[in-house]
Amino acid sequence: MTATPATQTPTTTDDDERTEGPEETAGDAGTAGDGSAGSYEPTDRTVPSRSRDRARYDRATVHSILDGAYICHLGFVRDGAPVVLPTLYARVGESLYMHGSTGSRPLLAARRTDPGLPVCVTVTHVDGLVLARSAFHHSLNYRSVVVHGTAHQVTDEAECRTALDAMVDAVAPGRSADTRPANARELAATSVIRVDLAEVSAKIRSGPVNDDAEDLDLPYWAGVVPVSPAYGTPVPAADLTPGIAVPDYLSAL
Repeated sequence: MTATPATQTPTTTDDDERTEGPEETAGDAGTAGDGSAGSYEPTDRTVPSRSRDRARYDRATVHSILDGAYICHLGFVRDGAPVVLPTLYARVGESLYMHGSTGSRPLLAARRTDPGLPVCVTVTHVDGLVLARSAFHHSLNYRSVVVHGTAHQVTDEAECRTALDAMVDAVAPGRSADTRPANARELAATSVIRVDLAEVSAKIRSGPVNDDAEDLDLPYWAGVVPVSPAYGTPVPAADLTPGIAVPDYLSAL
């Protein structure tokens, strides 16, 4: 996408709060707060201030977005200033686990904070570039999740191992069973923090360009460019023992 000239209206990803089509109507969100076992209860922090029709609170949607990635952004306040860090994560049931070293800033902050460290965790998938005729209506098709909660250090060894295995499998499903598990020294050098899924929302934008009617005859290309992750051919380590084949779970990627 080319840069927007300074004289034009800035790009927005909310398309002036318009409804994008039947897949983004408020029907799903309207039933999300009914207290059913399949939904998270909306709160003041999880209801978007714009484009509320894009919000989703059902567990199936939230979990599918979380399970489809392995990098999140972890936000917290340290020494009075905001900090946002990218880190590996995995979902196990109704908890998110995040990886770090024993000297990482989130862990040190969590240790100093009682009863834990207030955090905000975000995950985003970009599914398409929405290129409109006007700069204002350029957007993205995306799926995102925002989690508000309190991070706690995981101190139980069994829980820590479960979380680390889940993070390895989030990167390459099946990998944790095909590798040497962490030994005691490595576990001592590794930290895991947990955030329980309670105050959670998803937000989704999908669909076509949403140009103004007066712009439809402008001589500019408009449309959606799909975006999807791509994996290349696995490159073996230079010192890999001859005869060890690429495992099926990597070929499946």
